[in-house]
Amino acid sequence: MKFSYTKSCERARFIFFAFLFFALSSQAQVGIGNTNPDASSMLDITSTSKGLLLPRMTSAQRLAITTPANSLLVYDTTIKAYYYYDTVSSTWVKINSALNQRNNYVLVKTAADLPAPSGGKITLVSNTLYEINGLITITAPIDLNDAYVAGLDANEDVISFPGGVVFKGNTGGSIRNVTLKGAKAFEITGPGISSATSLLVQNTIVDGMTTSVGSISGLGLYFGNIIQFINNTNGITYTNIGNLLLNNQAWLSTNSGTFEKFTGNFSLIEKASGFSTVPSGAIGLDVSTTGLAVANGVLNGTVFSGTGTYINRYTTGSYTGYNFTNAWSVNCPGIPRESDDVSTGDINFSAAVGSGQVTSFTGTGSGSRTKVQGTTTSNNLFRFEKVGDNRITYKGAKKRFFQVTASVSYQSTADITLILYIAKNGTVIDQTKVYSKGTTGYFVTDQGILAVPIVGTVELNNNDYIEIWAERYAGSGNMNTVSLNLTAR
Repeated sequence: MKFSYTKSCERARFIFFAFLFFALSSQAQVGIGNTNPDASSMLDITSTSKGLLLPRMTSAQRLAITTPANSLLVYDTTIKAYYYYDTVSSTWVKINSALNQRNNYVLVKTAADLPAPSGGKITLVSNTLYEINGLITITAPIDLNDAYVAGLDANEDVISFPGGVVFKGNTGGSIRNVTLKGAKAFEITGPGISSATSLLVQNTIVDGMTTSVGSISGLGLYFGNIIQFINNTNGITYTNIGNLLLNNQAWLSTNSGTFEKFTGNFSLIEKASGFSTVPSGAIGLDVSTTGLAVANGVLNGTVFSGTGTYINRYTTGSYTGYNFTNAWSVNCPGIPRESDDVSTGDINFSAAVGSGQVTSFTGTGSGSRTKVQGTTTSNNLFRFEKVGDNRITYKGAKKRFFQVTASVSYQSTADITLILYIAKNGTVIDQTKVYSKGTTGYFVTDQGILAVPIVGTVELNNNDYIEIWAERYAGSGNMNTVSLNLTAR
């Protein structure tokens, strides 16, 4: 009987657990701590005194998990944050908490999340990050006050001030990953060119300003990086900035007016890459303002195109056919290249045979050396200046070597042997000497013309000058120059 009773009990237990297992398996939801789990949940845990403890592991242990499932959730004890696995990107995604956020941080979902307007402007808290989320419509200009304004996506995170100036003040800060809309984007007036005040604008769209993009002035540093300008009535004016750095500025043909204008004083302007598609009636870049002083200017890789005026050139200090002064280095598709390495200058003199200009000598040898006389012109000067006759002066900033080619044609009424030279700063360059001599009959009877080429490599610094000189090596008489040409490249 005992044996039979035990078997019966075990059989009953098996039947009970099988029934329970079947009941749990067939039920859609499971409740722990409650008898009525929510219909939307497979597992509903209810407690007022205890929580849910997920697997805890170090970063090394988390990363060692083999083929983690999509949405696998763990707590990383090394970083002190929850992570879930995303199979689409094959990465662990951190779930941020307040512990991992900045203390000086404000999430801006409406204008009410910004400081209240006071004195006609919204003054941000210095050294605070304001994250723009969505469309934020303001009713007063924002004074950056050395704060940081940033969105996550410039196409979705927008600051709009219909009819007003979006950013206005006398301090710097940072603006990133946002779109700006309004009457004007900027009225920034800093304390001065030598100040430590700086402004960064990056990955930003300036769209549809109804008066102009605005003005930025008086900063020690302005850095505009990857900015797109579209649908603006007029552009931006930069004034009195220590270091103005413009990288990848994209000006589309939907803009009008003057895209970029420089006025005042700058230690450095560097504009690189990007493009300006200039429509009819518009100006891409304006450097024509009287008094514009740029110690060092670089314009490189910006593509100018369209039917408008690409450059409104310097009114003084530029060369015929060019746009900028010697302080600039320019290499951009669509406009002439300008830099010291493409400097060129020329000297030209031509007279009818028998009516040239006489160069007289005293004695012979080195003591007779003198500049060849002739009323010269210059037709192609870039970073060279014509100073008097038979002289051009290098005006570039950087020392460089020039290939100089010249030729002189002359007559003489006596048998004479001459040496012709290229001279630098009034001293002949001996390596460029060329001898010339004709017979007595050739000169006297036929009144012949002797043409002499001269070539050489000459190193020039700023304000060094070159000329053609002659020396009476032997004989008597003087030279009557009928043509003289020199080119330095």
